[in-house]
Amino acid sequence: MRADRLVATLLLMQARGRVTAAEVAAELEVSVATARRDLEALSTAGIPVYPQPGRGGGWSLVGGARTDLTGLTSSEAQALFLLVGSSTRRSADATSALRKLVRALPATFRAEAEAAGRAVLVDPGGWGSAARRRQPWVEDLQGAVVRRRQVSMTYSGRGGESQRTVDPWALVDKGDLWYLVAGTPAGRRTFRLDRIVALSVLDTPAPRPDDLDVAGIWESVVDEVEQRRGRVTATVLTTPFLVRVVRDQFGRHGTVLGPDDDGRVRLEVASHTARSVAEKLAGFGAAAEVLEPASVRDELGVLGSELVARYVGGRR
Repeated sequence: MRADRLVATLLLMQARGRVTAAEVAAELEVSVATARRDLEALSTAGIPVYPQPGRGGGWSLVGGARTDLTGLTSSEAQALFLLVGSSTRRSADATSALRKLVRALPATFRAEAEAAGRAVLVDPGGWGSAARRRQPWVEDLQGAVVRRRQVSMTYSGRGGESQRTVDPWALVDKGDLWYLVAGTPAGRRTFRLDRIVALSVLDTPAPRPDDLDVAGIWESVVDEVEQRRGRVTATVLTTPFLVRVVRDQFGRHGTVLGPDDDGRVRLEVASHTARSVAEKLAGFGAAAEVLEPASVRDELGVLGSELVARYVGGRR
């Protein structure tokens, strides 16, 4: 998993001082492109990892080879734990590695580093919509979560804009759409970052439950949203090559049922309306065949007729 690799890459750099992407790839048994992306991710996150171009170059950990993390600053340690600790699919090995890294940190950094590891939850399954750009509030809110500071924000909700002061508990990245899980006078609330109009981090301490279970809270939020939206389920046949693409289009509502007799793969997909299912499948053309229900097949026929009327009839 990526979290394991990031920890292993950093420890490898500590042992050797300087590495190339090819050396990391060989050591961790991944592609050179993957190793390079991991090195760039460490550098972008604020870890003191820098590339050195030219012959004899590579990637260096500033300060040379070290056997522990005592050379990291507080902000660098937080950046590492934000990057590594956010995956919902972190393995037992990665968790063990993080504990060892915590013990290697200076005592004054440990609490904030551990808090950073819990500051962000990544839900890889999107809502089935197009990816959105990263919001400018992410970094500010990460810092507020780690340092346990209240935030004041202007929020644009269904009833219009309102001013709120909340206790930020954690961030959730769901398919590049970000959410803030926070405590408010009315209890726990979830806010979409793309609806925040203005935000400032206050000096006021923000209390947080000691038994906070962000993963459990987020699972309940997702279930509530899905129940409100309702679901229309369809059975689809597609080529093995497109299985992953179709699943990505539907997020957590794309399930592989197994191979079909004709060499294609059978999937179950779902969305909130038959039209929505059809719209997500229309781009695949004849490569995705809907077996049922009839309502989705009918919507695909309507979409096809609309496209023909728009583009084929007017073609010269």
